[in-house]
Amino acid sequence: MLNRILTIEIVRVTEAAAIAAARLRGRGNEQDADQVAVDAMRTALNHIEMDGTVVIGEGERDEAPMLYIGEKVGTGKGDKIDIALDPLEGTTLTAKAMPNAMAVIAMAEGGSLLHSPDCYMDKIAIGGGYPEGIVDLDAPAQENVKNLAEAKGVPVSEITACILDRPRHADLIAACREAGVAIRLISDGDVAGVIHTANPSDTGIDIYMGVGGAPEGVLAAAALRCIGGQMQGRLVLKKPEERERARKMGMSDPDRKFSMTEMASGDVIFASTGVTDGSMLPGVRFEKGALTTHTVVMRSATGTVRWIKNRRKAP
Repeated sequence: MLNRILTIEIVRVTEAAAIAAARLRGRGNEQDADQVAVDAMRTALNHIEMDGTVVIGEGERDEAPMLYIGEKVGTGKGDKIDIALDPLEGTTLTAKAMPNAMAVIAMAEGGSLLHSPDCYMDKIAIGGGYPEGIVDLDAPAQENVKNLAEAKGVPVSEITACILDRPRHADLIAACREAGVAIRLISDGDVAGVIHTANPSDTGIDIYMGVGGAPEGVLAAAALRCIGGQMQGRLVLKKPEERERARKMGMSDPDRKFSMTEMASGDVIFASTGVTDGSMLPGVRFEKGALTTHTVVMRSATGTVRWIKNRRKAP
């Protein structure tokens, strides 16, 4: 079991990254916004008493100078912790001051999070309260939405699917529309898209489908572990070097389909702080002499979800 103090420390980590990135909202520079978020998150992580390892981060060591996959963070003392993070989920959203940019992190007991290369992942996710196996990554989209509608007790026309707005999803979108499903297209932020399936009465989203980042897939699985739901993912490995990286990370079968618990097992803590205003969290507010952040923090062991509004003096 994770130390309870981590549920407080993890909030400080996402708050620091979100505040740093929020200062560059609408400035048009994705790289700078991402870099300041990385710097702030790394500094905050290194104040925590733990033996932390980044298993999902900014990329491979030769591609990312900080918070790379395999980097050690924390004081080096205390429990061994797996860390999946995205200091700025939505760099383009931040640069353009668009909704739904967040700072995101998950922590779990050592060996509990999927060690994945920085590549794409095909995903499907729904919220809790449904029989196991009613959706499957290998089933046609029409079959998945039909099964979900039957389990929910509604016609297919009342199902809404969340899909990233990308050319690669043209066939998926066409199949869903042919089945009569409503589609919520999002430009970025598929972590929030998956989380939204857990509360369709408020978000209007019943199912998430499509190909996005593998790091975001593991983060989303960690969140869904805390709040309940079903999710499957499979790495999309188009290049030989991606397949080789996956094998070096311990995947004997990188083409396998991963369940939610295979991507995030054990005791998991997930936290996210809003950078820009969004459907899940308000963004950072800067006022005269003060600033306000909004964070959600979840824990799988207890099933708790805390919404934290923090107002502090501006530095």
